Amino acid sequence: MLHKYTLRLVIFVAKTHYFYPKLKDNKLKSIAAQNYYVHFNENAYSAINNSLETNRYSKIFILVDEQTHEYCLPTFMSNIVGEYDFEIIEIESGEIYKNIETATQVWLALSELNADRKSLLINLGGGVVTDLGGFIASTYQRGIHFINVPTTLLSMVDASIGGKTGIDLGVIKNQIGVINTPEMVLIDTSFLQTLPREQMRSGLAEMLKHGLIQDEQYWKKMTHLNQLNEEILDELIYHSVIIKNKVVTQDPTEKNLRKTLNFGHTLGHAIESYFLQSDEKKMLLHGEAIAIGMILAAYLSSEVTGFPVEQRDEIKEVLHSFYDSVFFEPNDIEAIIALLKYDKKNTHGNINFVLLETIGNPIIDITVSNELIYSAFEYYNS
Repeated sequence: MLHKYTLRLVIFVAKTHYFYPKLKDNKLKSIAAQNYYVHFNENAYSAINNSLETNRYSKIFILVDEQTHEYCLPTFMSNIVGEYDFEIIEIESGEIYKNIETATQVWLALSELNADRKSLLINLGGGVVTDLGGFIASTYQRGIHFINVPTTLLSMVDASIGGKTGIDLGVIKNQIGVINTPEMVLIDTSFLQTLPREQMRSGLAEMLKHGLIQDEQYWKKMTHLNQLNEEILDELIYHSVIIKNKVVTQDPTEKNLRKTLNFGHTLGHAIESYFLQSDEKKMLLHGEAIAIGMILAAYLSSEVTGFPVEQRDEIKEVLHSFYDSVFFEPNDIEAIIALLKYDKKNTHGNINFVLLETIGNPIIDITVSNELIYSAFEYYNS
């Protein structure tokens, strides 16, 4: 049985029969993460059905936005075995709603729907839903169980893995949050069929980053996406999850190694925030901003760590082939640099960058002068 909760309105939605394509034959083994597993395709639904039967949750809630409610929830529900009452909590889609106001509305919804500490929150959506939902579950009554079901490429390879949860503070990304692992992560790659092209490209940026910081051969594979098909994409997603999981398992609280996952993010997040707050700029998706940040970081690497110039130019060429160029005026650059002070890697007043010595060999906690940052933007604009 489904119940829908939008703001303070509870609406009964009758269970309907749908026709769905057969689930993919699963060739991807579950991956052991820190205190949980990442399951794929058929294994994902076997895992959640076993969990629901075993745990006998007092209440089960599913957090969605209007897009995943329409395009993903029916498929998800059709693969649930057993009779359970589900409360559907719908939020508006988009980064601008990943804030304390939305979190408060969902906390109130959980409270009004009598959620207790034996309740379960299933986060069905992209990075906004999994980040926000994980934070809400981690803080409601000091913590209830949650499961992440990422539906975008970006959330499959990045946002739903590693236990980072949180919300934005104004336009400053992910300033409020906790690290807390889900009960499991369920990746059904058939959800990618619902994504527009720009959302797919947004996720590819994080996959390209995984190659740059960990695996040059993987980077090379990712640069030949014109040969991509469904099976190869599944394998690439699987490899990306392995890379990120390996890093976060070794350093769950981001003391050292996990910082390398922020390659391209220091300036990328500042760029994303700047475009988010501007009424005159078209908002950039996360991956689009991170792609710019990686080109800038590659330039800084060539100036600071001796990163080979030919590899720097290769990164720029590859990323420009995937993502539209953005021209930065001097006043844009000045405003973006001002936002760097909010980066979470900063310590003792220093803005710390992740740079590359070679592809697959990152170094952390590198300080860079503003003059070099301006030069990096000049290189990008050229």
